[in-house]
Amino acid sequence: MPRLKAGQEAEIRFILNGQEVEGQAEPRMLLSDFLRQRIGASGTHVGCEHGVCGACTVRLNGRAIRSCLTLAHQASGASVETIEGEAGADGSFGILQRTFKKHFALQCGFCTPGILMSLADYLSRTDAVSEADIREVIGGHLCRCTGYAPIVKAALDAAQEFSRRRTGEQLSVGEAPHREG
Repeated sequence: MPRLKAGQEAEIRFILNGQEVEGQAEPRMLLSDFLRQRIGASGTHVGCEHGVCGACTVRLNGRAIRSCLTLAHQASGASVETIEGEAGADGSFGILQRTFKKHFALQCGFCTPGILMSLADYLSRTDAVSEADIREVIGGHLCRCTGYAPIVKAALDAAQEFSRRRTGEQLSVGEAPHREG
């Protein structure tokens, strides 16, 4: 990136949920602000702006990160996944979204996108899922509504489907196939 003066903007290009996006940003613009204000991906929420609450969690090159602690320019040339990418192309819920609905694992919903992104990261790369590990993953997120118990149940439920997909296990009779986002 060229050296910029205060107020100057430079172009950023990256893959967002499978689609190439581009926009202009000052060197110190945060990825969370770029996603919401420049790209319109408003599902990424901004809470504390200090990386503590987890509401701004997205995946950068497949790994969960806090977008409020990441400069927009750090995403240039990378792959970014937000909550909008978790749904199917037809708008159908992904695995985690479906299990959160099933287990009533959200109330106000402000924390939910960040929690879903952290869980998607964990469940997509972990075979031996445990309740303790799920609690560790969501321990980096503040939720004032649910008490976390339904979130843990939803994540454990989703873990079974993630595992089946990884192993190619057949669906049981009467079980409908589900699309993942």
